[in-house]
Amino acid sequence: MSRDDSDGSALPGPTEWQSTSAPLVGVGPWDTEHDGPAPADPRYDPELLAGGDTRNVVDAYRYWTRDAIIADIDTRRHPLHVAIENFTHDANIGTVVRTANAFAVAAVHIVGRRRWNRRGAMVTDRYQHLEHHDTVADLIAWARERGLAVVAVDNTPGAQPLETVTLPRECVLLFGQEGPGVSADAQSHADLTVSIAQFGSTRSINAGVAAGIAMHAWIRQHADLAQAW
Repeated sequence: MSRDDSDGSALPGPTEWQSTSAPLVGVGPWDTEHDGPAPADPRYDPELLAGGDTRNVVDAYRYWTRDAIIADIDTRRHPLHVAIENFTHDANIGTVVRTANAFAVAAVHIVGRRRWNRRGAMVTDRYQHLEHHDTVADLIAWARERGLAVVAVDNTPGAQPLETVTLPRECVLLFGQEGPGVSADAQSHADLTVSIAQFGSTRSINAGVAAGIAMHAWIRQHADLAQAW
């Protein structure tokens, strides 16, 4: 297992997430005339105070350094981990990371190939802890050492309905790749397998969407909603 701290490829444009044609959002330079003296708090970034902050962050983090934002989220991350298998360069990983960031997930675990398409993460991977495991067995061993239940999310025979099951509070939600779903090896070692109810013609839900649904199910059961933005 290894920690992935790289930023990935940056999106073009005047900010870390906007295109050149997108309208500017966020805040401009700190206005001492209207806002008073610039904050001396070390969490604030002098360059952002001077040039403005149009990053894709909540208002409470405007002008903060990236390290300060990460440190603040770390004080209230949930005991929920998310893992996704990446044996064929799954394009959904960016979406999973972005959603995990929104829910203050403890870490996202990439199983298999280390490289993945970061564009879908919209730079949220800069604020989200990422871990890498070469194999499913490595992930399972990591979870066992920390007392985390492994919950596979897949529509397979014997799976319990996500809509009615009680998810473990301290767990790893494990997702497979688009198409094949959770690998047989992963399912055989999971403590629990849950499925998402479907009513249409498609055989499966997009992996990125399924991850968002499952994470939100955990949030509804275990998160303190009074702490949400």
